[in-house]
Amino acid sequence: MQSFIKPNPMNESKIMTLFDNWNSAIQTGNAKQVTKLYESDAVLLPTISNKVRRNHNEIEDYFVQFLENSPKGEINESNIQNLGEIIIHSGIYTFSFKDDSKVKASFSFVYQWIGQNWKIIEHHSSQMPE
Repeated sequence: MQSFIKPNPMNESKIMTLFDNWNSAIQTGNAKQVTKLYESDAVLLPTISNKVRRNHNEIEDYFVQFLENSPKGEINESNIQNLGEIIIHSGIYTFSFKDDSKVKASFSFVYQWIGQNWKIIEHHSSQMPE
């Protein structure tokens, strides 16, 4: 029988740290590092791809390409729903790239407490239409 540890109470600052960890991981340029933050059967609806990613291999494949442009994310608007062992973090973020281009997108991260860690179980990111 697997033992589970209850998640620590999460305030807004701690929840923002989950995004900061993800943002730091994408800045390493290492797709495997980013993929480790996702649950093995997570769903990723990515910003710059039409293909839905449904497992670590597909998620890593997306990030290999995405990280080639050295992205750095910045949250412009944040909305948080803390449901205990599920956290939904949505809003607007802007990515800056090494070629000085920027992409503004809406996002939703859904985190779940799995064993001893928060894992991304769903991530949706859509470029803003303007």
